[in-house]
Amino acid sequence: MSEYDVVVIGGGPGGYVAAIRAAQNGLKVACIEGRGTLGGTCLNVGCIPSKALLHASETFDAASHTHAKVGVKVGAVELDLPAMMAYKDETVKGLTRGIEGLFKKNKIDYLKGWGSFKDKTTVEVKGEDGSASTVTAKNIIIATGSEPASIPGVTIDEKRVVSSTGAIALPEVPKHLVVIGGGVIGLELGSVWARLGAKITVVEFLDRIVPGVDNEVAKEFDKILRKQGMTIKTGTKVTKVEPSGDGLKVSIEAAKGGDAEVLEADYVLVSVGRKAYTANLGLDKAGVTVTDRGLVKTDDHWRTNVSGIYAIGDVTAGPMLAHKAEEEGVAVADTIAGKVGHVNYNAIPGVIYTAPEVAWVGKTEEELKSASADYKAGKFPFMANAKAKVGLHPEGFIKILSDAKTDRVLGVHIVGPDAGNLIAEAVLAMEFDASAEDIAMTCHAHPTLSETMKEAALAVAGKAIHF
Repeated sequence: MSEYDVVVIGGGPGGYVAAIRAAQNGLKVACIEGRGTLGGTCLNVGCIPSKALLHASETFDAASHTHAKVGVKVGAVELDLPAMMAYKDETVKGLTRGIEGLFKKNKIDYLKGWGSFKDKTTVEVKGEDGSASTVTAKNIIIATGSEPASIPGVTIDEKRVVSSTGAIALPEVPKHLVVIGGGVIGLELGSVWARLGAKITVVEFLDRIVPGVDNEVAKEFDKILRKQGMTIKTGTKVTKVEPSGDGLKVSIEAAKGGDAEVLEADYVLVSVGRKAYTANLGLDKAGVTVTDRGLVKTDDHWRTNVSGIYAIGDVTAGPMLAHKAEEEGVAVADTIAGKVGHVNYNAIPGVIYTAPEVAWVGKTEEELKSASADYKAGKFPFMANAKAKVGLHPEGFIKILSDAKTDRVLGVHIVGPDAGNLIAEAVLAMEFDASAEDIAMTCHAHPTLSETMKEAALAVAGKAIHF
């Protein structure tokens, strides 16, 4: 039996980052991962492979429709789907090997197998070959992430009815892909296959897509996606998916009830959210408390109800985001080492990596109105930005919300080109309690997309220059 200062269960973004920081703090560390490769859902079947396909499909689309507009003739453009999938897989493979290299560099023991508690200080590791070993630790971090959720009447088989895992590995371009759920994952993957030639129908139960995103941004995003050719049915629910010859019949009806409609599709993507992966961890043997939704209960320092056991990432409350898990991984490793661990949950950005992208941080207008907050708003469109026009990406805008009295930035919301990178300036501004005026008075290089952030900040005071 091996004994460690810290054992991390789960090698995803939260887990492997926690392990590295704990090792940097001079602790003896082991990380348990049963997938066979490090990186968790994000690196293996989530964030990274989906972004590889987004990039590849955008390249295909640009070659098909945009290059000629700027004087680049490429002739007939042909899709090589196997080569595109190989590019995605090689990208993933290289990055997972990179994490293994970081483990070796930091002298972290990588234990391949599925971990489960035997008691509050002991974890059993079961390998795929049936072998079993046991480790003990002074501190244990639960970082097992999440898995796709489903809905009644729909069975995921990862062949015709797929989760995000199956949707990044389809053997062909669908003729008609029905996406159940108008959230981040469904719209990202739907946009991949739409650019490659599939008909896409998004079925969303709520009366709008991307719930939680600022409503003005969501409306603009919806308009852009429809313009790109997606069919979006909001206020609609899927009641049943059943085989029909070589394809599927998808039964839908109004969320509030009404006449049924049947959609013919060859693939269905179930994208209705994710649930914490806490089953089969033996949490009851350790005495760890979970919620009705299977989330691990923690305090403000990521401690569970059992001394020495911590939890981070998707198994805890809050947004299921890789970067949120990473921040918590660093914070909990520092806490264990007797240092100060900190995460500012008011400054965690969200990004949708479609084209254009959507990104946000802080409060939405709806949240501010609900709280009866006194605020100001400034908005600037990308169509008035020189770099966006040069790049043929003039759609969307940046909106900045600030306190009416102090001008402190309360939230920033973007739909437009490279929003995922642009939001970093807003996150930094909020981390330092900056005002909209601080952003407005900061010199931004010209011509850049970032000038749109400056102009939106100027617009808060009604002083935008170029619009």
